Amino acid sequence: MVRKDKPSFHALHNMTTITFLIIGIITTGILFVFTSILNQNHTAMAQQQQQQITGNSFQIDNMTFSHNMASVNGIQLHYVIGGHGNPVVLLHGWPETWYAWHKVMPALAKNYTVIAPDLRGLGDSSKPPTGYDGKTLAEDIHQLVTKLGFKTIFLVGHDIGTQVAYSYAAAHSAEVKRLAVMELTIPGFAPAGRMPLWWVIFHQTPDVPEALVQGKETTYISWFFHNLPFNPAAITQADINEYVSHYSAPGGMRAGFEHYRAFPQDAIQNQNYSKTKLTMPVLALGGGYIPTFGGNITMPTIIYGMKILAQNVQGITVPNSGHFIPEEEPQFVIKQVANFFGGNITKTK
Repeated sequence: MVRKDKPSFHALHNMTTITFLIIGIITTGILFVFTSILNQNHTAMAQQQQQQITGNSFQIDNMTFSHNMASVNGIQLHYVIGGHGNPVVLLHGWPETWYAWHKVMPALAKNYTVIAPDLRGLGDSSKPPTGYDGKTLAEDIHQLVTKLGFKTIFLVGHDIGTQVAYSYAAAHSAEVKRLAVMELTIPGFAPAGRMPLWWVIFHQTPDVPEALVQGKETTYISWFFHNLPFNPAAITQADINEYVSHYSAPGGMRAGFEHYRAFPQDAIQNQNYSKTKLTMPVLALGGGYIPTFGGNITMPTIIYGMKILAQNVQGITVPNSGHFIPEEEPQFVIKQVANFFGGNITKTK
């Protein structure tokens, strides 16, 4: 005999379902409001940064550059520009900012207009919650180039900047005269048997890296500069402090990790892009000696990947350099890039 004063199993089930639906709706609403507030805060912070940064000139080796902000693709993008001539766009890697190129920028600026942006989420650029896949990042840079009035460019990428550079070149092949890339295992195009790096897996884990690294940014970031270069002394403590000052700012580490969390999406995009090989000449530079990889590198993965993705690839293994080629061997980079782009480095008058 069933007592009528107790709800049936189905009634309880329906009540539970309705309760979870209500909780889900409320949670979705809260997340929407939170995301909206976060975007508004990022926009307000970026606008304040723009007032502080734009037009701030400085010199590196007697060459004048300036900090600037541009509204592109729904964000504020910080970039450094200097020199004159055909545009060369330099895209940095992780855990770095535009400053990764400070040793090569003055020499290139003698013959080129050098543009070194902070990628979305990094340095002084906006730190939105989304948009860290290669296609979106490339659109950020493409809109910047368009705003600056350039139709064709020379493009250079290092580390995650290489992913952005490849995405740009694949999406706008007629607008990239020549492409130079360094030190990245292209998502979706790793050599057979290549195991994922521990930090890639760690960075892709939701929320955990932010929690564990908070307050220890200097220790964590320093590990990479101590273990990935052939000559760690090439990146000074002052250089490391420059990077840490940005990554330890609110949202800085999270944004950096988001670049890695986008790798699976990048791999899908890259597979689609790969159906049409790049036709512009490509220079691929890989470090010849990386201590944490066991020393000598016989086939840098960047050369392996680009030979699949492009028709005309010149691959060079850089002697006496680990992962951070622009800082470890800047003169080598200057010479190779200048020769590849067809210009000569001349003395500043």
